[in-house]
Amino acid sequence: MRKITLSNGKTVEVECLSCEITSGRIEPDGGVVMETDYFHAHQDVAYPIKGLIILASKRHITCFDELNDEEKMDYINLLSKIRKAQRDVLGIEHVYYFYNEDTIHHFHTWMVPRYEWMYEFGRSVESVRPVLLHARNNMNNKENMRDVMHALKVLTKELKD
Repeated sequence: MRKITLSNGKTVEVECLSCEITSGRIEPDGGVVMETDYFHAHQDVAYPIKGLIILASKRHITCFDELNDEEKMDYINLLSKIRKAQRDVLGIEHVYYFYNEDTIHHFHTWMVPRYEWMYEFGRSVESVRPVLLHARNNMNNKENMRDVMHALKVLTKELKD
């Protein structure tokens, strides 16, 4: 079992956070953005950044090459739909995509929006970790969380229409 602290300050003890979230046993703040038979999209539970979406496999796999053909098609279609909605309703012009195979979670892709305030940390991949830590340590307040939740509602509505 691992202890994981969520962005809302709550600590959970789980074997696999992805299993808990994709199964619905743990509901991320703001709920599910989009879900299919193969994937689950939600606001990142660790970092309170508007529009930072995690697209996670429901199957307990860690590598891209473990996806079957149906999952591959679903993955790229969902990634594209979510990205379009981020641009259309949240005004997000640029996103960094991350996926790592040495994760303790399921195969998932982070869709990290790039906002103007983030550029003080740099403009490359090296800036992402400091941005995430800044968000966790300095943006975990009522005002920002209200903005994050509003963005999730708008994004979710757009993806349902």
